[in-house]
Amino acid sequence: MPNVAFVNGVFVPLAEARVSIEDRGFQFGDGVYEVIRTYKGRPFSLDAHLARLDRSATALDLTQPYSRVDWTRHVLEGIERAAYPESKIYLQITRGVAPRDHAYADDAMPTVVMTVREFHPLDRSVQATGVDAMTTEDIRWGRCDIKSVNLLANVLARQKVKRDRVFEAILVNAGLVTEGAISNVMVVQRGTVVTAPEGARILSGVTRGIVLDLARHMGFPAQERFVSQAELYEADEVFLTGTTVEVLAVVRIDGKVIGDGRPGLITQRLAAGLTSLVG
Repeated sequence: MPNVAFVNGVFVPLAEARVSIEDRGFQFGDGVYEVIRTYKGRPFSLDAHLARLDRSATALDLTQPYSRVDWTRHVLEGIERAAYPESKIYLQITRGVAPRDHAYADDAMPTVVMTVREFHPLDRSVQATGVDAMTTEDIRWGRCDIKSVNLLANVLARQKVKRDRVFEAILVNAGLVTEGAISNVMVVQRGTVVTAPEGARILSGVTRGIVLDLARHMGFPAQERFVSQAELYEADEVFLTGTTVEVLAVVRIDGKVIGDGRPGLITQRLAAGLTSLVG
């Protein structure tokens, strides 16, 4: 089964896909992206991902070359061509090819890329035991709500994670928790689910929104506000949300045990709720 690429309207094997070295995505990180996963071979929350792709492109004055109907057709065809049991779909729009100059032409022609690769979900034993995390300074730019391909700060944070052999980096800005390098972060305080509010300081994840809705539906109060690093350590429960991590308990942060060191009841209930929703 092949990894599949889609470049400017044409499907090719991923190994044969090419874009110009003059592409502004390569030269400047001038582009936006989305990551979508499948459940039972079907893309999950595709419309929400495409809506966020639209918002990101609009925020950067990028031309969106496809309607959501077109994107849906291309995504479904890519999944069918790859024919994996489960797939991870990556969509990217850059401002396109131009001589290297910081300023761009108003009529720039975007470059569109999609890849479809096999997706291997986290082993359920990881969800059952929870993971370790570390905190690190949030050094990202001022518009984290745009899903930009400019990910150098996230790269550096994830390299620290790899070096320290933990699962995720939790980003802290001026003493306040923003999100994870590849996830959103939620804490439970006395039965209330708390997470950073939408706005320029976080990328509001699709799974984040679904989990907040689940929490409220299950009767758990939910607040969108920043928590301090001290509150993070003292939380009853901490968990991550994201397309690839789903709902994942954090049981130690910077070596400090969270709660009783096991996934908490609310985390477990929300994880089970998401599993039921996608099943």
